[in-house]
Amino acid sequence: MHKTAGYHRIHAEGRAHQLRRRVALEAARLISEHGIRDFQLAKRKAARHVGVEEDGYLPRNSEIEEALREHQRLFRAEEQTRALRMRREVAHEAMRFLERFEPRLVGPVLNGTADTHSPVNLHVFDDSPEHVATYLLDHGIAFETRSHTFRLDRQRNAEFPVFLFDTGGVAVDVTVFPRDALRQAPLDRTDERPQQRASLATLEMMLAGNT
Repeated sequence: MHKTAGYHRIHAEGRAHQLRRRVALEAARLISEHGIRDFQLAKRKAARHVGVEEDGYLPRNSEIEEALREHQRLFRAEEQTRALRMRREVAHEAMRFLERFEPRLVGPVLNGTADTHSPVNLHVFDDSPEHVATYLLDHGIAFETRSHTFRLDRQRNAEFPVFLFDTGGVAVDVTVFPRDALRQAPLDRTDERPQQRASLATLEMMLAGNT
């Protein structure tokens, strides 16, 4: 009896793992080939494609990121490497331009999963977003304004303005945080830990080391 129950439990766990893996791989393909940047959207589309309806079979965001790295290595290694390098160079140029606002690089361009669909994501810091907008306008940079909601911690969300512009054919998204937010990064949607952020000096070391 106990052996039978144990067999069924192991079988169920193995099936759940297999389904999560299939959904993660399909989500990675959608992200890489169709430019879907929202992990939750990619996860739901992938689940429908695979035929998974129960949330218990949906992969964690960290599993999707791992599958994305695997997909890029197998199918888009050279293209992805070029796209990543180009976006890091664009990030370097943009961060030098925005240096007075203490910019930090975040997201796929920092963690190495950026591809041809990826924007450069920057966080800048000023207690008045209008200062950043005026700076862009004074330098002749046309931009769109949006907003994005971030998780400050496990209990609090907050919305911040985002300025979007294009340089060298690459989209740059600049989110403006108050200056005291430089001490504590918002939570990463992938693993619920504070987002990794890189200063201009750190990016320059990355470029010099080609990492």
